[in-house]
Amino acid sequence: MVELKSLATKKPDKIGIPVTKEGVLDAIVVWFELQLDDEHSLSTSPSEETCWEQAVYPVHDLADYWIKPEDQVMMEVSCQDCYLRIQSISVFSSDHEMDVGTSFTKSKDLLSLGNEAELCSALANLQTSTPDSAEQICVLESTEIALLNNVPYHEGFKMAMRKVLSSLTPEKLGQAMDTQCQNNEINCGSGQNDSEPFYVLDVSEGFSVLPIIAGALGQVKPYSSVEKDQHRITLDLISEANHFPKETLEFWLRHVEDESAVLQRPKSDKLWSIIILDVIEPSGLIQQEIMEKAAISRCLLQSGGKIFPQYVLMFGLLVESQTLVEESAVQGAERTLGFNIAPFINQFQVPIRVFLDLSSLPCIPLSQPVELLRLDLMTPYLNTSNREVKVRICKSGQVTAIPFWYHMYLDDEIMLDTSSEASHWKQAAVVLDHPFRVEMGDELVLHVQHHKSNVSITVKQ
Repeated sequence: MVELKSLATKKPDKIGIPVTKEGVLDAIVVWFELQLDDEHSLSTSPSEETCWEQAVYPVHDLADYWIKPEDQVMMEVSCQDCYLRIQSISVFSSDHEMDVGTSFTKSKDLLSLGNEAELCSALANLQTSTPDSAEQICVLESTEIALLNNVPYHEGFKMAMRKVLSSLTPEKLGQAMDTQCQNNEINCGSGQNDSEPFYVLDVSEGFSVLPIIAGALGQVKPYSSVEKDQHRITLDLISEANHFPKETLEFWLRHVEDESAVLQRPKSDKLWSIIILDVIEPSGLIQQEIMEKAAISRCLLQSGGKIFPQYVLMFGLLVESQTLVEESAVQGAERTLGFNIAPFINQFQVPIRVFLDLSSLPCIPLSQPVELLRLDLMTPYLNTSNREVKVRICKSGQVTAIPFWYHMYLDDEIMLDTSSEASHWKQAAVVLDHPFRVEMGDELVLHVQHHKSNVSITVKQ
């Protein structure tokens, strides 16, 4: 245990943690104990039921290092400038006298990140090491990192884009650039005729490598809508590292005067072959104004062009989850230290919980998943903005919430499930104001409404 007061007033303190269990050293988890007085304290430990979470410092330079009991993990801990820093992590093995591991975060290295906002961003995203100061630095959000690790997402888009481009003019498509790059015989992007390329626009939120994937499919002119300069520099570096001419990739916001008018023609006499839209937020909610964006996109597509995804199906089920109930509203009518707060606090509760992980949420499913809603970006007359869905109860219990997620169909065959383990998306849930008891075999009716990008789900008993 280290006191923050002493850390804030002195140089980094070297501490050692004895290893008690055999395994791979992946990260260091940090929590706090708030000592209110000599008798009372509050702990943010993961073993305590609190509203606090813990900080995780990944150990990159010792990746896959196996530790065992009697080993000791050494590190320098400091809290200068009000930032808790863990640096110079090393392992002293019981079998060897010398340590393994290197120093990988010095104070001056952190300061090289630039201004305070960049420093906070790096620390908030659990960055414990920094590359050489001469290299370009790109700080990504944790959701963007999760997206980059979503292999089915990128493979699905690659297959769907290839199918669309092949259906437009098959004779214009040569071999995929990734095959060309493997042979190292042809410069990627070459080998195509001089006719007009296909235009692909990616208006995904945040950092996306889909434009590079699109450009690798042949005679394609991809456009990215990334906003940050560091993201653009990184995409250029990725392109060069994969032998992809960086001049092939265009950054669309440099071509439009108003960022709110991203959806425009690539040229006065040309239309888009593919437009990629972000339909689902990482939090599990539908993106705002997505149907309006789809309506504009349909007008900008060439004949045979497609919007990705083409349509989205929303699924949900009834569950019993005391955790969701307790985290969504103040429970009971008992006073808190003499104050009656529940009736007033609960007037401002949020009816939909976001950023849920259904795979780890403590809950009891009371029904099978059912389709709640269809959002069709290519054929809007198939949309179901207001419908009633019958749900049969398969297990007796108390209905407290309705978690929901989505199946994103890039076409009729390629589907991305936002509830899968590989997904970078989280899920959301409607938490009922008044939970009620159900018995196996009961049949309920859910009223689902989609209006101005907002979804409401109510239960008809």
